[in-house]
Amino acid sequence: MKKINTNLYNELKERGLLYQCTNEEKLKEMLESGMPITLYEGSDPTADSLHIGHCVPYCILRRFQQAGHKVLVLMGGATASIGDPSGKTEMRKMLSYEEVQSNIEKIKSTLSIFLDFEGENKAVIVNNADWFKNLNYIDFMREIGVHFNINKMLSNEIYSNRINEGGLTLFELGYMPMQAYDFVHLAKEYGCSLQYGGADQWGNIAAGVELQRKLNFANGTNTQLIGATNPLLLTPEGKKMGKTEKGAIWLDKDKISAYDFYQGIYQTPDACVRMMFALFTDVPMSEIDELIAEDIVKAKKRLCYEITKFVRGEEDAILARNMSENLFTDGGNDAPEFELSKAELGEGISILDLLVKTKLCSSKGESRKMIDNGGISAKGEKVADVNLVIKEANFEDGSILLKKGKKTFIKVVLK
Repeated sequence: MKKINTNLYNELKERGLLYQCTNEEKLKEMLESGMPITLYEGSDPTADSLHIGHCVPYCILRRFQQAGHKVLVLMGGATASIGDPSGKTEMRKMLSYEEVQSNIEKIKSTLSIFLDFEGENKAVIVNNADWFKNLNYIDFMREIGVHFNINKMLSNEIYSNRINEGGLTLFELGYMPMQAYDFVHLAKEYGCSLQYGGADQWGNIAAGVELQRKLNFANGTNTQLIGATNPLLLTPEGKKMGKTEKGAIWLDKDKISAYDFYQGIYQTPDACVRMMFALFTDVPMSEIDELIAEDIVKAKKRLCYEITKFVRGEEDAILARNMSENLFTDGGNDAPEFELSKAELGEGISILDLLVKTKLCSSKGESRKMIDNGGISAKGEKVADVNLVIKEANFEDGSILLKKGKKTFIKVVLK
């Protein structure tokens, strides 16, 4: 058994990752005991990918797993079919069971960035559809629903926006009891004693702790659960981070280029740089504070590199940094180079494949869109034909300068 890191509680506090807790004294005692615990974080797979804002809890689960604790990742196959009403003014789009399952399969591979799903202490993915599909409605209401007071539920800010809009449905009201039951079920089946989540989930998390307390009283049991939250990753204007003016900072490589990912991180407001370092890197907080105090621009560049390296790998991080650092000119004298072998070129390579291979674009779809919008140039001329094939004869001086937008260049050198 892996030795437990008994300093985890102090690390969480130092990095500002523990915001609320139903019993912080007990949590501290558990994490310093040297004994492993089991914890989980739940996510509703309402999309087929994750952006950087979704990943705060996974960064925290990663720290627990590295410290030797057992990690469960709950995919809300059942709760996603309802949709979390937290902070919403309209009812979420109702997803089909097939859409939810498809999203789960696509997200699983992304989670391996943060968690280890192999080895002795591997993380485990669970799906609440597996237990809710077998529950009888009447039995659930008799055993679980009876412990929920409607007046208390409606006073929770989870439902406040929907109530103010006059549109809260019974369908949505059932979300909290379902999520609370998840905690109780995982405690029974996996010995799970801790749930972690974003601060906007505090009401749902606390409801699970309270439900177990009431079940203890009703059944003569003594299962102790703890709920904890991390602070939300918010801009100074109070908006959740994860998106920029250009769109979401996706983790999937086929949704965003390395350069755009790097630049998306660079748009982090100055006030949020420290928290981003604390979450997504292992850089010591003393070093982070020195960096920020010395030069916030330099600190942001370090942040961009560290996060891009963590999420996409060192090769992408170096490429994106080089593309961002150079002050590109139309002559491309300072553009980073990409080496293309004659074997790769063959009889010719399509412009779409070349844009993806050089990572100027993340996919052929993005390449087509950029060409259609006049956003791609080769050798100083706009590319108008998505079917253009680049041949050896086009490498007049042994290289071709590709340009994306106004400032992004890369020199393709034929070797």
